[in-house]
Amino acid sequence: MSVARLVSALQFCPVICAPRSRDPAPSLQSRLFNAMLRQLPYKQQLASAEAVQAHVQKLALQPASFEPTGLGRGVEATLTKMGGWPVYYTAPSLGHEGCNFVMFLHGGGYINEIVPAHWRFVGEMTRKAGVVCVVPIYPLAPRATAKDVVPATAELLRMLLEDAGPAKVTLVGNSAGAGLALAACQWLRDHGHRQPNQMVLISPAADASVSRPEQIEIAKHDPIQDIPGIVEAGRLYAGELDVGHPFVSPLNGAFRALAPMTIFAGTRDLLYPDSIDLAARARAVGVPVELHLLRDQPHNYALMPTPEGRRARAMILRAVA
Repeated sequence: MSVARLVSALQFCPVICAPRSRDPAPSLQSRLFNAMLRQLPYKQQLASAEAVQAHVQKLALQPASFEPTGLGRGVEATLTKMGGWPVYYTAPSLGHEGCNFVMFLHGGGYINEIVPAHWRFVGEMTRKAGVVCVVPIYPLAPRATAKDVVPATAELLRMLLEDAGPAKVTLVGNSAGAGLALAACQWLRDHGHRQPNQMVLISPAADASVSRPEQIEIAKHDPIQDIPGIVEAGRLYAGELDVGHPFVSPLNGAFRALAPMTIFAGTRDLLYPDSIDLAARARAVGVPVELHLLRDQPHNYALMPTPEGRRARAMILRAVA
């Protein structure tokens, strides 16, 4: 069966694929999806620094499109420019008067453009939660680095918070975008600006050093990521900064007075120990945190067409509505 047909089948898997109540084991659908992910080239692209450099060089010659695709019916998208960046606004076609707001920061290791899976998630939030989504198309490394990207992202968020008035503003990020979200909120606090109402962090990339001893073993079971490539992508994004700088590794920043956080992570994600540490550090200084750590789930499981992914997205939709 082709990858496309397998994904299609998984999306419409019958109820028997769902895990039994209170059963901590991953669903059959999730196990199949993990197996499928291992057949795709994601992990090979992160297997070495050289692989990442070759990928970046290819993208420099053939930049990927960032235009919305897969938003689905009932969603309108508008493109504008803010601070020199393309920024998309998506809104329900029936009108957005009185809607709450979401700023979505996409993943991709700071070197990859937003992809259709991200846009499908944006469309789902817009349509089902009835929110206006603001999607900055931030510039990628190595052309742009954390020194400029973090303050510029924070400034866009500051302007959104001002424009939103009494409406709720949720900052949602996945992977690298979740790391950027956390760094932007730390910047806002340090410069005396208010926080969004909440952060939703999906498989956050919070420490670019990937230096925990246990991550070497976890990497063997991660179907998507590998340590050398993540380290190289972090180095490119860091630019002239040290990879331990909070702009690059916000786990090293301060957590006092940040917005409440909801974090999604899985134990087949080599980054998941950072999510545990992130939750602990935030709670220690009084920041409300919900950590949803699922057994044997891969990186970004919350965006995947599995029962676990659908449950995570349902929680996110309730949170942002």
